[in-house]
Amino acid sequence: MSSRPYAANKIKGQEHWTKKGSDVNLFMWEKRAPGGAKNGTVLFVHGSSMASQPVFDLHVEGMPNSSAMEYFCERGFDTWCIDVEGYGRSTKDRGTEAFIHEGADDLAAGSDYIMKTRNSGPLMVYGISSGALRAAAFAQRHPERVKRLALDAHVWTGEGSPTLAQRKKKLPEYLKTKRRPIDRAFVRSIFERDHPGTADDKAIEAFADYILELDDSIPNGTYIDMCNNLPVVDPAKIVVPTIIMRGEYDGIAALPDLIKFFELLPNPDKQFAIMPGIAHASIQQKNHMIALHIMHAFFTQPEPVYRTYKP
Repeated sequence: MSSRPYAANKIKGQEHWTKKGSDVNLFMWEKRAPGGAKNGTVLFVHGSSMASQPVFDLHVEGMPNSSAMEYFCERGFDTWCIDVEGYGRSTKDRGTEAFIHEGADDLAAGSDYIMKTRNSGPLMVYGISSGALRAAAFAQRHPERVKRLALDAHVWTGEGSPTLAQRKKKLPEYLKTKRRPIDRAFVRSIFERDHPGTADDKAIEAFADYILELDDSIPNGTYIDMCNNLPVVDPAKIVVPTIIMRGEYDGIAALPDLIKFFELLPNPDKQFAIMPGIAHASIQQKNHMIALHIMHAFFTQPEPVYRTYKP
């Protein structure tokens, strides 16, 4: 199956490139709202196991709104995603392990480019899995660039996470090499480890096609961070409006861990959403419209007029 059988549509994509320092080329993909952005700009941040376009601009036959980028374009947002170093079309030859803090550096470079190129900002930022950690670290460092922050499949200390408990058993392997190979069986395991049946097979296959078109191996840094170095962000220092999104069956994001994180977020403009029938990769699930609806509602929420939060 072609990974992008229905990519020819009215919303066209445009590739961009920016630099991190002098040595790193970062690939960025943009889709713009027809008639111009009325509701702002969204920056999507991918996770550990794939580049950005397969997650956020996938097209699956019979699955309306399978492209999150187009969903938001149709609702008046400009949209961007970025391949962090070591993934997809971005620089992959420097031997980086792509740790969380390095991903936050990439988001700093990418957001600077977006805001200057389109005279836009601050940005709506959505991150999933280790992309949520990257997004949180970026928001902690650069709150002036983030209008609203959505953290999906997020993890804080890792306490109570069955997926991370299993992953830690392989930590010695991850520490031996900077990258690990991926294949179709690995992509399928993302959907089978928590609660099989939450995603349609055709969506999984299209997702795998697109992932493997761009990468045959991926960096180990986020796995090492999530197994060995948590916590890597401090909720008390994330001062922007934030929503925590957790799939009902997600094996990464243990509920008690997330609730403690949520309680420490200082801005009163915050929400916690449980997504029924969803496991880890929410945007590729049968119930992906729940994730998109929750995100859209948060990004379009009116700003409070009765108070001004000052960190």
